[in-house]
Amino acid sequence: MTKIHVYFMPGMAASSSIFERIQLPNAIFEVHYLEWFIPNQGESLQSYAERMAKNVLHENAVLIGVSFGGILVQEMKQFLNPMKVIIISSVKSSTELPRRMKIAKTTKAYKLIPTKLFENIELLVKFTFGSSIIKQRLALYEKFLSVRDKRYLDWAIEEIINWERIAIDPEIIHIHGDLDEVFPSKYIKNFISVKGGTHIMILSKYRWLNDNLPKIIQE
Repeated sequence: MTKIHVYFMPGMAASSSIFERIQLPNAIFEVHYLEWFIPNQGESLQSYAERMAKNVLHENAVLIGVSFGGILVQEMKQFLNPMKVIIISSVKSSTELPRRMKIAKTTKAYKLIPTKLFENIELLVKFTFGSSIIKQRLALYEKFLSVRDKRYLDWAIEEIINWERIAIDPEIIHIHGDLDEVFPSKYIKNFISVKGGTHIMILSKYRWLNDNLPKIIQE
C-alpha cells in the first residue's frame, strides 16, 4: 500500500517541534515537517510560498498548516497538486481576520510593533499565543518559538495583516477551536469546531487531532 505523505507547516515563528504530540498511524501515513526560512528583502507571500513548495517532494501530498502556516499552505496550493489542504487555528481569507487586525491594516499600526523586542521570548509568546498563556510553561514555548529574526517577524506580521485573499477556496478543510483568542471563531465560517480549543490547540488538543485527523485526511 502506498503511504499518504503529510507535510506539516508550523505557525508564525514556531518550529516543527509544535507537532511532536501529533501521531498519525505509520502504516498509512508518512509525515514530513516544513520549517520557516528567512524571507528575501521585499519578498511577497506568493514568492515565499513558491519557494516553500519546492520542499514538498511528493505528488498528491496533504498539506497541514497551523495559524500563519495555514495561510502559507493555502498560497502553496497553486504551485503543487495536493490531495488535501487542511488548516488549523487559521483563516481562509482576509474577511475572517478579526476586527483589530483589519484596523491595524487601515492605520498601519502593525508597523509600530517593536519586533526587535521579540528576542525576549515572553513578549513573543504573548504576541503569538495571547497573554493568558504566559502564566503557563514559558520554557516549553521557548522551545517551540525558534524563529526570532527581526526581518522574518516584520515580514510575517505584515503578510498576515495585509493578506489579500478575499475569495475562500471551498476545497480548504478548516479545523478551529471555539475559544481561539487570536482568530476568534465568531469571524469564521464553515469549519470543524473543536470544543475548548484555543489558538494553541495543536499542543493542548492533540488527542482530538490524533483521533480525527486520519479520518479527515482519508474522507
